[in-house]
Amino acid sequence: MFKKRELLGSGVSGEGDFSSDNPKALCQNGNRVMVVVDWSVEAKEALEWTLSHAVQKNDTIVLVHVLKSLKLQRESFIGFEFGNKVNYIKAHKLLFSMRSMCLKAKPEVQVEVALLEGKERGPIIVEEAKKHKLSLLVLGQRKRPLLRRLFNRWAKRRSRRRKKKKKTCRATAEYCIQNSSCMTIAVRKKSKKIGGYLITTKSHKNFWLLA
Repeated sequence: MFKKRELLGSGVSGEGDFSSDNPKALCQNGNRVMVVVDWSVEAKEALEWTLSHAVQKNDTIVLVHVLKSLKLQRESFIGFEFGNKVNYIKAHKLLFSMRSMCLKAKPEVQVEVALLEGKERGPIIVEEAKKHKLSLLVLGQRKRPLLRRLFNRWAKRRSRRRKKKKKTCRATAEYCIQNSSCMTIAVRKKSKKIGGYLITTKSHKNFWLLA
């Protein structure tokens, strides 16, 4: 598994050295909460929940995005390089957009952003979480369509007959909940009409939080 770690910045001012080797960044008062972000609605909802329910003054939010490694094609090295640059630019814009969202909602908190790269999101996120000594890890949770859920149930019953099954097939959120050393939750909004959030942890699944 290839993994590239790149810390992009932190703090209210957005200036200075904020890598994990900087004592000032690690010796902050308060809790450290990591939120996994991407372009999905669920990721944004998870960040909104974190800002309104999980952080307070002197806490630090660590925004993490995992960029999937591109496969190098022998006949198109130039295309590979161009695709990589485009993806990095988009990822940077995403992270700093989310960072601005955090500072606007909670100007008193510290915000760090990290861009990771690899094939398997779950193991990469779990490994990164260990380095940050987190109090909480938050991920967005997607609601699967009814037809897909029915198909997955059928596929699961069929796969029980097979002894070998890859663990990497599990969803990223589920993998992190089961394998992370810190408290990990998956969040998604219940619905626009009813309101509230559905929270999934290692001990509770789709717990309805009306708030």
